[in-house]
Amino acid sequence: MKYSIITLFPQIIQSYISESIIKKATERQLIDLEVIDLRNFTTLAHNQIDEYQYGGGRGMVIMADPVVKAIESVRTPTSFVILTTPQGRPWKQQDAKKYAKNYNHIIILCGHYEGFDERVLKYVDQEISIGDYVLTGGELPALVILDSITRLIPKVINQESHEQESFENNLLDYPVYTKPYDFRGDTVPDVLLSGHHANIQKYRDEQQLLVTLKKRPDLIDESKLNKVQIELLKKLKPKGEN
Repeated sequence: MKYSIITLFPQIIQSYISESIIKKATERQLIDLEVIDLRNFTTLAHNQIDEYQYGGGRGMVIMADPVVKAIESVRTPTSFVILTTPQGRPWKQQDAKKYAKNYNHIIILCGHYEGFDERVLKYVDQEISIGDYVLTGGELPALVILDSITRLIPKVINQESHEQESFENNLLDYPVYTKPYDFRGDTVPDVLLSGHHANIQKYRDEQQLLVTLKKRPDLIDESKLNKVQIELLKKLKPKGEN
């Protein structure tokens, strides 16, 4: 997988990708990552890339010319271009899976100021939002997208880790514990120390459902539950409710 991240602040991206899983994936040549400074594609003095809005209005708008030139400098027939913007489609785990599987080159364009000249959208394949709030810039959303896709690429992390993560079956992850057994009177559930793998798995399946019902009941999809979870859900539902 190759990523090309177009940004006004390459240092923000460089700082993150020089650490942790992204760094290891790059060193192992599982991904190829380039950071592109948008200011390198302007022909104006002082590396200017923004201008006042036509029609008036607060804030500066990034001009189309340097953005399109930056995209064209790396785009190939198989590239997929993402624009990070609050107006985009909400980013989900299923999107990360789709992108990891279907694309070999992703270009991520980081938004800033009052946005881009609207004509830039003709050169973008998908607008993506990571939530209904506004950030100073698109670097953080770009890194969220980069990280969530990369960890799904084969050999980046252990396959078993994927299977146990939140959202993999539309449920949140089960609670986890480590030493000490007793922390200020709060002890680890005894089933986890039993060594009985079937009972441990049953406990975790039940906890996944309970945690999701408590924190994110909107995620529950009965078609994706296993037998243990379906039976537990039936017991928890009020009488008469389907």
